[in-house]
Amino acid sequence: MSLRYDEKLDGVLPRVDKMQLLSRLRDDIPGLDVLHTDEQLHPYECDGLSVYRAKPLLVVLPRNVEQVQAVMRLAHEVGVPVVARGAGTGLSGGAMPLEQGILLVMARLNQILDLDPVAGIARVQPGVRNIAISQAAQPFGLYYAPDPSSQIACSIGGNVAENAGGVHCLKYGLTVHNILRLEVITVTGERLILGSEALDSPGFDLMALFTGSEGMLGVVTEITVKLLARPPCTVVLLASFDEVEKAADAVAQIIAQGIVPAGLEMMDQMSIRAAEDFIHAGYPVDAQAILLCEIDGALEDVQDDVARVEQVLFQAGAQEVRVARDEQERQRFWAGRKNAFPAVGRISPDYYCMDGTIPRRQLAYVLKKTAELSEEYGLRVANVFHAGDGNMHPLILFDANEPGELERAEALGGKILELCVEVGGTITGEHGVGREKINQMCVQFNDDELQFFHAIKAAFDPKTMLNPGKNIPTLHRCAEMGGMHIHHGQLPFPELERF
Repeated sequence: MSLRYDEKLDGVLPRVDKMQLLSRLRDDIPGLDVLHTDEQLHPYECDGLSVYRAKPLLVVLPRNVEQVQAVMRLAHEVGVPVVARGAGTGLSGGAMPLEQGILLVMARLNQILDLDPVAGIARVQPGVRNIAISQAAQPFGLYYAPDPSSQIACSIGGNVAENAGGVHCLKYGLTVHNILRLEVITVTGERLILGSEALDSPGFDLMALFTGSEGMLGVVTEITVKLLARPPCTVVLLASFDEVEKAADAVAQIIAQGIVPAGLEMMDQMSIRAAEDFIHAGYPVDAQAILLCEIDGALEDVQDDVARVEQVLFQAGAQEVRVARDEQERQRFWAGRKNAFPAVGRISPDYYCMDGTIPRRQLAYVLKKTAELSEEYGLRVANVFHAGDGNMHPLILFDANEPGELERAEALGGKILELCVEVGGTITGEHGVGREKINQMCVQFNDDELQFFHAIKAAFDPKTMLNPGKNIPTLHRCAEMGGMHIHHGQLPFPELERF
């Protein structure tokens, strides 16, 4: 980009003497690993949204909670900002570092501290990979429900920061619905315990506030997660359609029948072909759209629901409905969906992954308008999303080496997010706001709401030292960007129900 990230912040970052800070970290915190050379720092310039980059001043890799506390105390004392980072798989620039700040990498806190199969809980450190929790619980017939497509690599601390979901969040919820307790280090190094291992805890629900706060309120150092029993029966149906709108309407009709699938995913033709070429999942490549619908539970209940879903799908216009013959085919069906992002990466030099959420009844309309925007901007869009809960992931294909294409992709992405708000949805479902969607925050929220967000931030971080410049725009920024599309305190289309 033409400007350094630091110059785009809604304020002026303090200038820090790098060598003095390095010396203080080494002297005050024995055993702390600190990266400081250009060669060491370059791998940490970005998260999964790689078009925005900034080299951090220093990278620290603590090995225990005490080192995290010491780093926070020192940073607060000298007035240097801190950005916490997990596995770096985020897609909104939430873990993008600051050129005048410390990048606090939590990857080495990667232990499962305790797993209690009787209570159905596990205590884990933030660097534990999402899938590792389910692997550890598998011998007891248990698993951790939220399963982002990046679960093989993403860390549970990052999942908490972004309130991650996955293909099974329709029935089993997001991260916030699957955790019981958090241990958090504040900006001043204080240790807080939020929530409890009981189903309820006294006081305000600060754990829910911290979940999805994108590292702006504190640094998570321990998470207690719920473990669920693996359902005795699981069946996946694959339905193909000759029109995207028919598939979108089928989603609403399934839910209207009172059926809550474990997962209900949709892919359009471009993403179908890309995934099939990459994974060979057995997808019908001539279909304009497919739905993957997973039903789980007791055998008799699953059989009844599968029959009902099949009927609904055919009534909605499905050309073909296939039921996975065995566990291997079920896994192949899901492998195609979970590898859709890298698969699309094989057919385009670059792609920009969006994340917006809309009411299910608006799926067909938003897909139609997205196609019109795609044509207007001259960029292809592949659609892959959690159709059951309306969480869309349009993938905008472009070539960053072609002058102006990145800017067009960003503009198109912004328009898609604004479309989500227009129909009563929101600009993010699970990827967070981070650096990427901060301008669209000006479209979704009015000035009173933004001031309230800033007040919450100030209550935990009065000097704005934790992940500054992310998530919440200032009113000045909204005015400069021309994004405060609010008139007399009202959003566009105020008659629409909103999340």
